Amino acid sequence: MKQALYFSASWCMPCKVLKPKMQKLAETINVRFVDVDAESEFTSKFNIRSVPTVVIVENLNEISRYVGNNINTETIKQVIKG
Repeated sequence: MKQALYFSASWCMPCKVLKPKMQKLAETINVRFVDVDAESEFTSKFNIRSVPTVVIVENLNEISRYVGNNINTETIKQVIKG
């Protein structure tokens, strides 16, 4: 199963800009919201170096990665559904 992992932090302003878009996207695809501070071990498994980062996975194997708050949520949707 494909899933989007949205890595963010409460102190991150770009994350706050992207979060509403990701919440809207979560209405149509499977999105897991990951707080990098609260889930540091899981974050380390994906080698997250900056936030926001969206990692598309299938069975927790990385397919693609998007970094920054200018992430195109339609692209993410197409990768998940396509």
